[in-house]
Amino acid sequence: MLKQLSLICLLVFSCYTGAAESHDLKHLTNEVEVNVAASRVWELYRHLGISFLAAQQLKNVIHNVQVLEGDGGVGTKLKLTFAPGNSSYTERFIEIDDEKKVKVAKGLEGGCLAIGCSVQIVRLEIIEKTGDSCIIRSDIGYAVKEEFEANDPKPNIQLLAVAAQIAKRFLESSETSASV
Repeated sequence: MLKQLSLICLLVFSCYTGAAESHDLKHLTNEVEVNVAASRVWELYRHLGISFLAAQQLKNVIHNVQVLEGDGGVGTKLKLTFAPGNSSYTERFIEIDDEKKVKVAKGLEGGCLAIGCSVQIVRLEIIEKTGDSCIIRSDIGYAVKEEFEANDPKPNIQLLAVAAQIAKRFLESSETSASV
């Protein structure tokens, strides 16, 4: 189980890249409904909060999170090292839209980029449903190098899905605590 989750983490965080047009990419998508205002969820996702929260909760999968450049805004370069610490994934935040509550990251090295993906773009979007509920949509767009198409390498959405569930539990429990 641990090896599977480690591989999932590696694949998900490894394939963020933005060299191809979105319509040329294959997509994997996950959605999680959260009973908290979209603005609160966006506070966690906008900068580095979700990365550090996921690392804290998934210590057996994510060994370390390093900010190589930036402060969490556009241009920030983030490196995730996976347990037991011998593989890593590096990404750069290429878009943060506060109005649309969208964050986009491009993979730079590691993960599925190392096994045949030529492009991976991770798009995280917080979609307001009501004043006190929203959806966390995680989408991975990816392309495969022609010489690797027969192997069908692809990222795995599971780590982003688990991170969204962690965010949901964290935010909903802090919302409940605040209202008591």
